[in-house]
Parts: sequence; C-alpha cells; structure tokens
Amino acid sequence: MSSAFFRLHRRRALVLGALIVLLHWTVLTWFSGQLGHRRVHILDEPELLAELLPTPPKPLPPPEPLPLPLRSEPLPPRRPPPPPVQVTLAPTDPAPPPAAEPGDQVQGGAGPAAPVVQSAPQAAPAPAPAPAAPPVPGYRVDLPPSAEMTMDVDRIDADGTHWTGDADFIWKLGVGSYRMQFNVGIRLLFAHVNLLELTSEGKLVDSGFAPVLMTEKRRGRSMTATHFNRPESTITFSASQNKYALVAGAQDKASVPLQLAAIARADPGQLKGGLDILVGEDRDATVYHFMLVGEEDIDTKLGKLHVWHLSRPPKPGSYNSRLDIWLAPERGWYPVRIRNTEASGAVTSQTTSKILMTGS
Repeated sequence: MSSAFFRLHRRRALVLGALIVLLHWTVLTWFSGQLGHRRVHILDEPELLAELLPTPPKPLPPPEPLPLPLRSEPLPPRRPPPPPVQVTLAPTDPAPPPAAEPGDQVQGGAGPAAPVVQSAPQAAPAPAPAPAAPPVPGYRVDLPPSAEMTMDVDRIDADGTHWTGDADFIWKLGVGSYRMQFNVGIRLLFAHVNLLELTSEGKLVDSGFAPVLMTEKRRGRSMTATHFNRPESTITFSASQNKYALVAGAQDKASVPLQLAAIARADPGQLKGGLDILVGEDRDATVYHFMLVGEEDIDTKLGKLHVWHLSRPPKPGSYNSRLDIWLAPERGWYPVRIRNTEASGAVTSQTTSKILMTGS
C-alpha cells in the first residue's frame, strides 16, 4: 500500500479522536454544571430532623371466661323465702308491751307493704341461783356478854416440832350488833410472831350472831373476806366464785364457838341431840355437825374446870380436820378450850388462862 493511504487513514483517526475528546469534554462540562447547581439548591433548604418513636404496644385481649365446673347432680330448686312471723313474749303483767325500736322493724321492697316483724325485748339472763343449803334447825340462844379471853397456844406439827404461843379472843356486843377479833401467835426466843387473825362483825338477831363480814389473815398469805349478804340471802367469798344460800343461824369460823355457848346458855339439853350449823369459811360454806362427846374435867390456869366436850369429826370430801370445843358451865358456858386436829396430824390446842368480863 502507498504512503498516501496511511497518511489519510491517520488523519481520519486523529479527527475522530479529537471529536471523541470534544464530545467527552462537553458531556463532562454539562454534568459538572448540573451537580454544582443541585448542591447549592440542597444547602439553601432548611435542615430536617427525624425522630424515631417506639411503636405503642398492642392492647392485650380480655381474658376468656373460665368454664363453669360441671356438676354431676342438678341444682336443687330454689326455696321461696319464708313468710315473716311476728314474735312476742307473754307479758308477766297487764301492762302494755313496750314500743319497738326503729331497728326492730323490717319492711319489704317495692309493691305492697310486707308484714312487719317486731322482735320482743329480750330479758336479761337471770343470775345463777345459789345452791340450796341443807336444812339447818333453829336453836334457842342466850348471847354471852362481852369479854376478853387470853389463851395459851400449844402446837405440835406433823413432824413432831413443838411450838408455844398465845391467843386473844375478844368480843363486844353493842345495840343490835357485835364485833369479834381472834389473834393467834407463837413465841420465838425474844420475838412474838402473829400466825392468824380473824375478825367477824355483824348483827344480833333472834337466832344469835348474824355475821355480815369475816376477814382472815394468815402469815405469808393475802387477806380473804367472806360476805354474808343478808338482802340477797347469799354467802360469797373474795377467794373464790362460790356462792351459797344464806340460812338463819349461819356462822363464820370466828363466831362458831360463841354461837355454841349461846345455845348452851339458853338450854344445855339442845347439845345432847347434836347440832348442825352452816359455817362460811374462806372459800366455801359447810355444815358443821357437832355431837356431844360427854362431860369432863380439865386442868387450866384458872383451876380445874368441869366442861362439856363437843366435837365435829372429819368429813371426807368436805372438811378433813377435827374440831373440838370445851364449854365451861361455871364460866358462863364460855369456850375455855379449842383444839384443831389437821388431816396431816398437826394438833393446835388453845386453853383459857384469863377471862375478863367487860359486859353485864
């Protein structure tokens, strides 16, 4: 091939290359202009901020009702309500019944008025009656005049320990009333120790001494009281909830010896058939049954005395000690010796050493 052909072909290639370069430059120039124009436009617009919010939870569906338990037996038919009933108590006197309180009436609902139910006033529960005391016979009495007695005390414990002491028995009769005091103590070397103090006060009636209040104080123990409630005809105690019916001639532990003296002064023959006396102690009341052991002679600091010996033997289930009392006819039937033999075997004897008359 000739050189002219190569030169023509190269010239065409250069022109074609120049056109291609020019075309590319034109396209790039246009695209660059478009990009610059778009960038300015975006910066001129205000900046927008986006905040992501949590999606609210979906509400829970309501719980499905639980199925009712199946019953193997059909339900019983529903009973109709009972008709209202009028309750009244039979009156104890012709006085009209008391008016009902507002809260004692119940009326029905809508419609015709339902019958009214009126509850009768409930009576207060009656107190429990005191247990009836066994029948106790009455005795003729002649009350011993006021006096003061000094007694020697001799005690032997169940283990053989021997004690000695003294006691004062004082009673004073007034106009329709009396007061007694009984003190027992023992001697310890150069000291005197009080062991027991009994007091009794009350009225003077046809049946003899009528106690109203007895108090008992033992060494190392609290004082107890026995009440003879004359208006209520009961005997009650501070040391227990027991209650007994009060009968004529009832005594307490302090007044028993003088009540026996009053019975003997009126008629000694009353002692021969035995005596029953209701005695109120510190916690309960018991019927003491005295029987005549016989007539004896005893030695005292007042000399040899002729006495009538009365004894209340032990009674299982009621009292377990033995009480012996010696009455001296020549000394106004006063109790010149008193002896108590306990269930343990301990024996306490009190023998009169001095009598001072203070009343006629």
